[in-house]
Amino acid sequence: MTTTLTVQERAAAQAYLRLLETAQAVLTDPGLAPMAGVYLSSPMAEADEALRRAGLTGNEARLLRLVSSVRGGEPGLA
Repeated sequence: MTTTLTVQERAAAQAYLRLLETAQAVLTDPGLAPMAGVYLSSPMAEADEALRRAGLTGNEARLLRLVSSVRGGEPGLA
């Protein structure tokens, strides 16, 4: 099934993916992990704002479906 995303939904899914990838990179690097809060504050703020604009705050199931659509993967996987 193809999911049609609004501009705001696509932006929210992409912001979530950037946050996820940044968190993975920071937390797997022993040199960066102690400063995780500094490195993740901007991507978290961006994702929060994008989720709010798209009306996805508190709707994790919908967000994960959109993320899956953006990545072209299995539903629910980010």
